[in-house]
Amino acid sequence: MKLPKAQFEAAVAFYRDVLGMTVADESDADVAAGVAQCASVAFGPVTLWLDRVDNYTGAELWLELFTDDVDAAMAHLAAHGVTPQDELEALPPGSDGHWITNPVMIPHLVRRPD
Repeated sequence: MKLPKAQFEAAVAFYRDVLGMTVADESDADVAAGVAQCASVAFGPVTLWLDRVDNYTGAELWLELFTDDVDAAMAHLAAHGVTPQDELEALPPGSDGHWITNPVMIPHLVRRPD
C-alpha cells in the first residue's frame, strides 16, 4: 500500500495498535526508489507492505504475484494482452520481476518469491 507522508504513521499505528498485528520497520531494507519509509505487517499468510511516498496525495494499493518462473508467467500474460510496465517503479538491483497492471490500473509485481 503506497501511503502519503501525512497518513503513514496513522496507518502503521492502525495495524499495530488497533488491529494488534505485528508491524516491523523495514526502512533499512533495499526498498524501491521513491519510497521514503517502509513497514511490513504480518497480515495472516501474506505480508502487507506500507510504503511512505512523500509526493503522493492519496493511498494506492499495489499487489504482488509470486511465480517460480517469471519468464513463463510474462509469456502467459503477453498471450492475454498484458504487457510489462516496468516504468511504474524501479526494482532493486538483481530483482527478477516485472510490473503489470490489471484492467482497472492496479499495479501488480510479478516476481519470484524470496
